[in-house]
Amino acid sequence: MVPYPSWLNAGDNAWQMTAATLVGLMSIPALAVLYGGLVQKKWAMNTMMMVFCTFCLTLITWVLWAFKMGFGTPLVHTFLGDPRTILGHTAEQGQGSIPLLNGLMPNFRFPTSSLAYFQFVFAAITPILFIGSVIGRISFKVWLVFVPLWITFVYAVNAFLLWGGGYWAGKGALDFSGGYVIHLAAGVSGFTAAAVIGPRLKRDRERAIPNNLLFVAVGAGILWLGWNGFNGGDPYFASQDAAAAVLNTNLATAVAMMTWIIMDMAFSPEKKPTFLGGVNGMICGLVGITPAAGYVNGFGAIVIGLVCSSVVWAAWYYLPKYVWPFNRVDDALGVVYTHGIAGLFGGLLVGLLADPNMIVYLGLGKTSSVSGAGAFYHHPHQLLIQFLAALTIIVWDSVVTFIILMVIKYVLRMKLRLSDEQLEIGDVAVHGEEAYPTDELISTGAASIADEVVVKEPQKASATSDDS
Repeated sequence: MVPYPSWLNAGDNAWQMTAATLVGLMSIPALAVLYGGLVQKKWAMNTMMMVFCTFCLTLITWVLWAFKMGFGTPLVHTFLGDPRTILGHTAEQGQGSIPLLNGLMPNFRFPTSSLAYFQFVFAAITPILFIGSVIGRISFKVWLVFVPLWITFVYAVNAFLLWGGGYWAGKGALDFSGGYVIHLAAGVSGFTAAAVIGPRLKRDRERAIPNNLLFVAVGAGILWLGWNGFNGGDPYFASQDAAAAVLNTNLATAVAMMTWIIMDMAFSPEKKPTFLGGVNGMICGLVGITPAAGYVNGFGAIVIGLVCSSVVWAAWYYLPKYVWPFNRVDDALGVVYTHGIAGLFGGLLVGLLADPNMIVYLGLGKTSSVSGAGAFYHHPHQLLIQFLAALTIIVWDSVVTFIILMVIKYVLRMKLRLSDEQLEIGDVAVHGEEAYPTDELISTGAASIADEVVVKEPQKASATSDDS
C-alpha cells in the first residue's frame, strides 16, 4: 500500500494547505478583529458577523458552482468558466488542474481539493475586505444576498480573466497573487456600494473612533504574517519563487509601514506618528507587492513599498477633501485607498519592475522558463497590458456591483440601508447583542429596544439626506 498517488508530492501539498490556512486566518480572525476594533463599539458585532458569514457563504457558493467559473473549462469563450460542482470523490481527490493552463505551467502535484480551498480563501477575503466600505449602514440581510451574487458575477469573472487562463492571462497580464483580482476589485466594488447605499449618520462620521486599538494590532499582525501564505502559496509549489515572494512581501511591507509613519511625522497636520497610520502603510505595502511578489527582485519590492505607501498617503489626505467623487462617498474604512489605489499602483509597477531573471517555473530542454519582464527590462508593452487589465476590472466590477444592488433593491424589494433607528443603536438593534455589554443591555432591555426598532422601521422612509 502507498499513502498517495504517483502524481502527488507531499511537500507541495502540505505547503498548499498550509498557505491556504494562513490566508484563511487573514479573514477569520484577522479581519474580523481588525475591522471589529476599528469601527465604533456599537458596530463591532455587526462587523464580525458580516466577516464570518461572508466566509461561510463564499465557501458554499464556491464548491457548488463558482470555483469552476473561475478555474474551469470555458463557458463564454475566454471570459467565464462553466459552472459546476466539485462535491464528488473524483473532484475532491483527483489531480488538480486549470484546463486553460495545461501545458503552460507544471502539472499540479496536489489534489483539486487543495487547489479549490486555496482559491476559496482568496475569493472569501475579497468581499470581506470591502465590508469596510459599507459598514455602519448596510442591511445585514442584504449583505447575505449580495455576497453569493457578487462572487458569481464579479469575482469569478475576474479570476477567470487573469488566473484561469482567460482573456487577460492570454495577453500576458501579470497579477501574481491578486493585486487586481482581489484588492483593486475590493476597492472598486466597495466604493461603488458605498456610493449607492449612502453615507453613515453624520454624527457617526464625525465620531468615527476605533473601539479597541489592541484588537486592531492583533488583527494587523495576523494579517501581515498570513500574507506569507497569500503570496508564498501562489506559485502552487514549495519552490524558490515561493520563498522569494515571501521575502519580497515582508520587505515591501516594512518599507511601506515606515514610509507612512515618517510622512505622518513630517507632513500630517498633527506631525505625530500614529499606530493607525502605520497600519495603513502596512496594508499598502502588503497590497502593493501582491501582484508583483514573485516577479520582482528585492530592489523592486522596496520601490513598490515606498511608492504605494506614499501615493496612498497623499490620496488619503487629499482626495476626500477636494476631488469628486471621493469627496462625496463615505468609504468608512478607506478601502478604496489602501486596497483599490495600492492594488492599482502595485499592478502598474509590475509593468515597470518585473525582472525576467526572477524565474517562477524553470524550463527544461527547449522549454523556456516562465517569468515576467517589465518596461525597465526592455518590455515596455507590459505596462500597457497591466493598465488595460486594470481598466477592465474597474469598469466591470463597478457596473456589475451597481446592477446587483439595483436588483436586490427593486426586484427583490429589499431595503439596502438599515433604518435611522437601527443606525442610532447599532448591534443591539440588528443582532440583539453587543461586544461590550452593560448591565442594562444584558437584561431584557436589549430585546425590548430591538423590538421597538423593528416596529418603527416600516414607518421610516429610506432617507437620502446627509444624516441617513
